[in-house]
Amino acid sequence: MTQNLKRYFIKSVIVLALIHFVYFLYGYFTFKGLGKINIYTEFYRFKFYDDVSISHFFVSGLFLLFFLIFLVKNHSRESYKGGNLFKISVCLLVISFLTFSFFISYSFGMNAKLKTELSENDFNKDKKLLNVLNPFLYGYTSYSSEKLFNYENILYPKPYPVIKQEDTISAGEYPITETSYYSIDTIKALTSSFDKTTNKADSILDILGFDKQELYKRIISKREINDSTEIIFKSVPVHPEHDEDICIFLENNSLFSAVKGDSIGKQKRQAAIERYNLLYKSKKDSLTYEFRRLDTILKKYNIETSLVPKQLTQDVYHYRDKNDEPLNGIRNNFDRKALTEKFTTLDKLFYEPNYLHPNIIEIYFIVITVVWILLFLFYLIFNKKKV
Repeated sequence: MTQNLKRYFIKSVIVLALIHFVYFLYGYFTFKGLGKINIYTEFYRFKFYDDVSISHFFVSGLFLLFFLIFLVKNHSRESYKGGNLFKISVCLLVISFLTFSFFISYSFGMNAKLKTELSENDFNKDKKLLNVLNPFLYGYTSYSSEKLFNYENILYPKPYPVIKQEDTISAGEYPITETSYYSIDTIKALTSSFDKTTNKADSILDILGFDKQELYKRIISKREINDSTEIIFKSVPVHPEHDEDICIFLENNSLFSAVKGDSIGKQKRQAAIERYNLLYKSKKDSLTYEFRRLDTILKKYNIETSLVPKQLTQDVYHYRDKNDEPLNGIRNNFDRKALTEKFTTLDKLFYEPNYLHPNIIEIYFIVITVVWILLFLFYLIFNKKKV
């Protein structure tokens, strides 16, 4: 390739880069904002009928027209062969791709504006607060759900968590069962030491007349990790129904929205500890302060709410102190569905961005390939002509 042709390709790429920058700015300044995000929000996909698509057609078409005119007029009839033709074809492929990817820069602009309104760090802080407060935010009918609220969901304080065991006392047409709860403990030891200790323990149990099979039934799981053995087992009996240091708000360990990159189990336990401290260790004002932060978050994400922090705190303390009373009313009214959808969408925008929508990938690359082939064939026709 001649130096003039190389410079022409470089100048063309610079022009395309400037157009991409314009579309980036267009996406940045037309982003509707955090409050307008909903379940249907996504990065731009080519729609063929809106302003971005229509302008894309005109800008791409005009650029290719002038690019081809000046290419043929000033840089053809050189009778390139072999390696030079290959280099030219690669350059034309790059030009084709850049010419038909302005809408991707538009999406990058939208993403950049989103990150200026909501950084990943702030997004994760909001998630952590919502995870701590999540059990306070259900509709009152959900508190009667044994799946959502039960003793086995309590992760803190000790002796929790517990495991439920149901024993049949009397079989028959109307069997009588007894429900018991046991705390869950873990033993870790070197496998070699564990095997020796187990054999000795079996001998002692036989001498003392204990039913070792009954003790083995308490083992929940046993696994070997490298050269160690870990046993999770049912430990001492627990009576959560008589425990005054727990309440219904501790009986749910669901996360509102998990923080990416952190262990789910770790997040659940940390949220449970903070929740317990708010309910039983901190002053009442601390819980009110956290509900004020919640109210700020709801307004920040443009969620419809009638939540009053002081009233919600009063309700929470009422049901904390009267745990036997059915929870049939709590003043935590806000659009939970909208908030859930917004965080689900934001998770996708942050961690699974689709700058090139799956629905158009095939046609997109077909268009680029066809244009590239046409440009190259057109250039070959004029390349063969002699001056």
